[in-house]
Amino acid sequence: MKTELYYLLALQNVKGIGTINAKKLLKHCGSAQAIFEEKAATLQKIAGIGTYVLNNLKAKTIFDGIEAEIDFINKYQIKVTTLFDNDYPKLLKQAVDSPLLLFSSGNIDLTNQKIISIVGTRKITAAGRDFCEKLIQELAVYNPIIVSGFAYGIDICAHKAAVKNNLQTIAVLAHGLNQTYPKVHKKYVVDLEKNGGFITEFKSSSSPERENFLQRNRIIAGMSQATIVIESASKGGSLVTAEIANSYNRDVFAVPGKPTDTYSEGCNNLIKYNKASLLTDAKDIVRMLQWETKQQKPAIQRQLFVNFNTEEQKIVDFLAQNGKTHIDTIALSTQLLNYKVAQLLLQLELKGVIKPLPGKLFDLV
Repeated sequence: MKTELYYLLALQNVKGIGTINAKKLLKHCGSAQAIFEEKAATLQKIAGIGTYVLNNLKAKTIFDGIEAEIDFINKYQIKVTTLFDNDYPKLLKQAVDSPLLLFSSGNIDLTNQKIISIVGTRKITAAGRDFCEKLIQELAVYNPIIVSGFAYGIDICAHKAAVKNNLQTIAVLAHGLNQTYPKVHKKYVVDLEKNGGFITEFKSSSSPERENFLQRNRIIAGMSQATIVIESASKGGSLVTAEIANSYNRDVFAVPGKPTDTYSEGCNNLIKYNKASLLTDAKDIVRMLQWETKQQKPAIQRQLFVNFNTEEQKIVDFLAQNGKTHIDTIALSTQLLNYKVAQLLLQLELKGVIKPLPGKLFDLV
């Protein structure tokens, strides 16, 4: 008997469908099996489902290899999580292009929602390595889950630092779970799977193609509260991950460097163009993501009878009327420049008047 997983795997094999259109079909038909049983004339009425997709839905080749994939899943005890399961990563589920299926191995537990991704160049410098290790060590008291891509450089540094500090760490892969890439990192697999593990949307026959790495970046950004870029040249996959995180309205942090440093150029540009908050130590993350615990210093108390300058008053009045709002909307509505709004918000926070929220949102205390 063919299960719903069988048809979901087949749906992933349909050329040109993509996750967004696949979700439309599932919503309309109720199940993956029903999609393949529905009449073409009915499916064609769904926005985005044209002749090309319909023809591919009827192709017999989409069922090739499905039985072998299910055998692989059962043999190696791979966990398969669908978009409709309760244990699917909560933040990733909010993304319009979240994967239908996730394959995972190890001991991943997403009960803790303090999840951050750490990405950066594959050509890590000594300064970048030191910063990454120190950052994770300082954050360990908050017990976050560290997500990265298992690549050379910053990625593997973040995974190793998480293991060293007994933190759960998740590696998001750009290929199937039947292989390790790069092969030299195979020596880290056991440690990662003891407390954390591996996640991928790719079936076991998928190899680490270039486009797969770009595709998996949305999982790294999507399942995390914030994305941290430690080192990056002017172009690179970590900047793509940062862009995706911004599109999901998640916080992005970047570590600044000297203007002449090649692997600080990408980070400096993220900060320069207001695409990331400047990150100098763990406190920046704790404050922005509101991870304070009982052991930390009490939050700033709102002062009574605070005097505001004209620009501060604009922001206070706007938030009083509209509630929590994104920093870009505040700037647009108050007709103040973004950098100026950022300065004013910090001043108001120090006065105990406003509080930062995840996703670059702000509200009155």
